[in-house]
Amino acid sequence: MRKITPHLWYDKEAIDAAELYVSVLPDSKIHHVNTLYDTPSGDTDIVSFELCGQPFQAISAGPLFRFTPSISFLVSCRSNEEVDELWARLSEGGNALMPLDSYPFSERYGWTTDKYGLSWQIMHAGDRELTQRITPTLMYVGDVAGRAEEAINFYASVFPNSKVGDIDRYGKGEEPDKEGTVRHAGLTINGYQFAAMDSAREHNFGFNEAISIMVYCEDQAEIDRYWEALSAVPESEQCGWLKDKFGVSWQIVPVAMNEMMANGTKEQIARVTQAFLPMKKFDLAELQKAYEGS
Repeated sequence: MRKITPHLWYDKEAIDAAELYVSVLPDSKIHHVNTLYDTPSGDTDIVSFELCGQPFQAISAGPLFRFTPSISFLVSCRSNEEVDELWARLSEGGNALMPLDSYPFSERYGWTTDKYGLSWQIMHAGDRELTQRITPTLMYVGDVAGRAEEAINFYASVFPNSKVGDIDRYGKGEEPDKEGTVRHAGLTINGYQFAAMDSAREHNFGFNEAISIMVYCEDQAEIDRYWEALSAVPESEQCGWLKDKFGVSWQIVPVAMNEMMANGTKEQIARVTQAFLPMKKFDLAELQKAYEGS
C-alpha cells in the first residue's frame, strides 16, 4: 500500500467521477466501493481506485465542501495528441482556467476544471523522465500566499523519505507576486511527488476539506506522531481529519482500518463506523475492538 493517497469529497458523484477518470486515464481501475450507513451525512459511498497506477479515494458525503484550484492534479503526457485527448474528455462540462495552448514551460498545456469542479493541469512533459504521471499541485493563495517554501520545508521535515526539489522563483517586476517567492517547486513526501506554487493574485478560494491527503500509518505511535506534528486547527479535528497551519487538510489513518473496511462483513463495517464517528484522532485499539465485536 502506498503511504500517501489523495482523497476527493463529492456531494453524490464519487462513483460517477471515479468511473469517468478511470475511463479517461491509462493504467487506471476501480478497486472497490464501500457504503457506510447512518453517518452524519447519511449513507455514504467510498470508492478506492487507481489513476495512472496511483492510488486515489473518493467519498460521496454531501454538499459540505467544493473543489477549488488550490489543489489541482497535473497530468504529464508524452505527446500533444495525448494532451488533446485528455483535455477533450476532462474539460467537457467544466471551465478552462488556462486555455489549451503553447506556453514557455510546455509546448502543449491547459488547466481546466472537470464537470464535477475538480482541477486538472494537462501538460506535454517534453523529454523529462516520468516517474509519476499525476502530480498533486498545491497553490498557496490569500493569507498563505508567499508561504509555499515554508510549507514544503515543513512537510519534508515531518515525513521520512522526503525532500524539497528544484524551486523556480518569481523575479523582479512580477507583482503582485513577491520576488523570491515560489513560482513552482517540487516536493517528495515519503516517495510521493507533489508540486507547490505561490500566487499573490486575488483569488476567491483557498484550501478546504474537499481535497485532503491521506497518510496510512502502521501503528498508534505513527498516528500520534503525525497528528502532533500536523494538526494546527483543533476545531477541524474529526474522524481522523486535521488541518495544518497552512490550511491543508490531512487524514491520518491506520492501515488496519483500511483493511477492516475493505474486507469486513456488513456488521463489522457498521461497528467500526459507529466507533470512529465520535473520534478525532483515531484510536487503533478501539477500532480493532469494534471490528472484533469485543
